[in-house]
Amino acid sequence: MQLETALMDPNFALVPWVVFLPAIGLVLNLLVGKRLGERGIGVLASLASGGAFVVAVLLALGLTRSPEGATVPLVDWIRVGDLSVRWAFRVDTLSVLMMLVVSGVGTLIHIYSIGYMHSDVRHNGDPLRFRRFFVYLNLFIAMMMILVSADNYLMLFVGWEGVGLCSYLLIGFWFEKGKDGIGNAQAAKKAFVVNRIGDFGLLLALFFLFWNFKSFDFAVIFAQAPQVAAATPWVVLAITLFMLLGVTGKSAQIPLYVWLPDAMAGPTPVSALIHAATMVTAGVYLVARSQALFVLVPAAQNAVTWVGAATAIFAATIAVGQYDIKKVLAYSTISQLGFMVAAVGMGATVAGMFHLTTHAFFKALLFLSAGSVILGMEHGAEHGHNGHHLDPQDMRNMGGLRKRMPVTFWVYLIGSLALAGIAPLAGFFSKDEILAYASQQQPGVFIVLLIAAFFTAFYMGRQVLMVFFGQPRSDAAGHAGESPAVVTVPLIVLALLSIGGGALNLPGSLWLEHWLEHSLAEVHAGEFLLPVAAGSLAVALAGILIAWLIYGRKPLADAKTPDPLARPLGPVYRGMESKWKVDELYHAVIVRPYQALSGFLAGPVDQGVIDGLVNGIASLFSMLAQLVRRLQTGYVRTYALAVLAGVVAVLAYLATVSFR
Repeated sequence: MQLETALMDPNFALVPWVVFLPAIGLVLNLLVGKRLGERGIGVLASLASGGAFVVAVLLALGLTRSPEGATVPLVDWIRVGDLSVRWAFRVDTLSVLMMLVVSGVGTLIHIYSIGYMHSDVRHNGDPLRFRRFFVYLNLFIAMMMILVSADNYLMLFVGWEGVGLCSYLLIGFWFEKGKDGIGNAQAAKKAFVVNRIGDFGLLLALFFLFWNFKSFDFAVIFAQAPQVAAATPWVVLAITLFMLLGVTGKSAQIPLYVWLPDAMAGPTPVSALIHAATMVTAGVYLVARSQALFVLVPAAQNAVTWVGAATAIFAATIAVGQYDIKKVLAYSTISQLGFMVAAVGMGATVAGMFHLTTHAFFKALLFLSAGSVILGMEHGAEHGHNGHHLDPQDMRNMGGLRKRMPVTFWVYLIGSLALAGIAPLAGFFSKDEILAYASQQQPGVFIVLLIAAFFTAFYMGRQVLMVFFGQPRSDAAGHAGESPAVVTVPLIVLALLSIGGGALNLPGSLWLEHWLEHSLAEVHAGEFLLPVAAGSLAVALAGILIAWLIYGRKPLADAKTPDPLARPLGPVYRGMESKWKVDELYHAVIVRPYQALSGFLAGPVDQGVIDGLVNGIASLFSMLAQLVRRLQTGYVRTYALAVLAGVVAVLAYLATVSFR
């Protein structure tokens, strides 16, 4: 995999710029952004991200000539004893695919953000934060590029932690907003803490890697892995299971998925960036990159597969009962990540990466389109009556937006159909490839994922019907207006990608599979199974039809009308609506006992014992000081007398010793 610099394709030497360009963009905005104005800030940040995309394209062109790739060292990073770690970039088909997705979709999100944040900062009353937002956005791209371009696990971990920091900054961007003025800050803290649990798992995996392989380099570890697995199989099992813990945190899988819905507290472009192209894909990429380890331990592969499958169906049921337009998409993301994790767990790594790529297209499209809807609702609230206190994200307040926002409607419809898996859109091909592989290898997983696919089609049909069809259920919806071109043009581009993205790995050509076979240790040939494809399409169409029968034939009359599913499903619907009370369970089992323990430790232990001991020692020395300070009278005669007394005492002691 590693080539000498002299033999590399010339384009490979450009790889550091995928990190440098976003970093330069954020530094320039920090230094001179105030003088550039909003348009200049947005254009500079977009050019920085777009430049990284151009570099990624050039790297891809280089790989067409040298598909085996190369490692491009930058500097010697760490040298301690036997440990030597370089800051080196890995150029291969897997890393460059991720670079293209991150920078390509990320650039469209940057452009969209220019229009969205112009309104958002004014709606929230602080236009000066516009520059800060784009600084954070460029930092996010830079950190994700470090993660996917790393040639060793330690460098990957730097990017891994970096995107966690960026998510904290962006989720809490409006930290003083939300419930009780701290809701958004709480959401950011929740994301940070939950991800630290997953990161602890990955950190333990890194410790095991170094103790057993004496290296963090991918090439060294993957070459030695079969021998280590043969000698001590539990070591590789422990490494991969600890990695799985990291995946559950970063890619929002059971049991650490709870942070992702709360991430909706950030501005809508943040939701698109986190959910579509960057942070949540990191866990899927980690398993794909570490495929050479996972294939050695089937138990770990099985664990990854079932965690993904369970997450896919569990999150899909929750999405059915949500009313917030972004929360529906958030739980949808968790569910679709479950499809990807299940795929890479089963060994269908190409299928998982295929779905990761197409999902980046249509999920970014859906989140950004949801942002356009929110902008339209806020515009309607400003021009309507009694709409200022209306929640612009609650789908019960919408309706009829198809006529008010036609461009947003059509792109949203395309994204929804792609996510639902309707042929010939991108989601149909990528999801079908996962289902086809599962049907042959793990029938139980296939059934679970097929049910999750039905729920996906149903909740997306429900969302489109509630948002765009029927009559406006609020004055804000009745006065909503279409978003400006700077918002809608990126949506149109993403819609085109959502339509044609399936061409990346069409049956017959399998371009993506042939592309990735140069990077993956094991590639399973993708098959197009007509019965599976027809069955999954029928399931998706059935979900949409049932959604229309429930929400389309008789749309909600007003915002206070109960959901049609509430009465027939009863406690089941209340469970989905309340997210199965998982947050409440965690709060009761973990948060409250932790708070009670911290209260006890802060009171009797910290203040009573520790502070008492420290304060007691301080009081003792204070008493001694009070006694000693009485010797300091300020009179010379007193000091002379004390010296004389000391001399007499010394002489008396010496005389006594002499007589003995």
